[in-house]
Amino acid sequence: MRSRQYGPDLTPPWKKSQAAPEVAAEPDLVVEEAATGFCGAVVRCEKSAEGLTVTLEDRFGKHRVFPMAPRGFLLDGQVVTLVRPSAATAGPRTPARTASGSIAVPGARARVARAGRIYVEGRHDAELVERVWGDDLRIEGVVVEYLEGIDDLPAIVAEFAPGPDARLGVLVDHLVPGSKESRIAAAVSSEHALIVGHPYIDVWEAVKPSSVGITAWPSVPRGQDWKTGVCRALGWPENTGAAWQRILGSVRSYKDLEPELLGRVEELIDFVTASA
Repeated sequence: MRSRQYGPDLTPPWKKSQAAPEVAAEPDLVVEEAATGFCGAVVRCEKSAEGLTVTLEDRFGKHRVFPMAPRGFLLDGQVVTLVRPSAATAGPRTPARTASGSIAVPGARARVARAGRIYVEGRHDAELVERVWGDDLRIEGVVVEYLEGIDDLPAIVAEFAPGPDARLGVLVDHLVPGSKESRIAAAVSSEHALIVGHPYIDVWEAVKPSSVGITAWPSVPRGQDWKTGVCRALGWPENTGAAWQRILGSVRSYKDLEPELLGRVEELIDFVTASA
């Protein structure tokens, strides 16, 4: 009877882990940590007592540190092993994300505009949305228009006549319980129209103070024009147009905006594009 020689590993072949592709953890690479589902862009790689770690930053600016374990991450849905980038690849590279934190699509053409729209209250709101979400909106074919206030919102929604193929999303400033804005928003009811808002008096406040170079947005006495009051309190010239350009110029990506605005704009984009 012939004897067989067995190796030390008796694990059946189909139960053995397959080797995963190795991917250099370069800055701005967007990956998902397999165990927790945390998704973010690579900020840095470091060597610690426990071994190599990678720091990821999600679209809301939250940082988490993970060990660079084999098969520990997902890249575009595929299991990968992150490795430390070499000096040759650690230099400047094309950003992997748009200003909103979405994965960039180099060379993508703008889509033909949808019938659906997103309305915001004023020009400043529209310019801020364009600065951060402009690339995403063009790919999705979503046009943003501004209303110059929402006093006539019910009539505007009725005239727009939102439907399954022409959804309407509206972003409202200072949408808090008991406010005029909340009462107007409540008067608009349609399964094809979504009205959401942020808690700030003006969209200026949705920009993080640290990004503008101030410690906090000042409190302006009731009855005083808020934007003019902000300029006075900060010692800026009382030119609200110039002040806005200063604020807008400090916004480079979603990291410069408060989560209360980020979540609402993302919600509106998802709503308007859901019918396609």
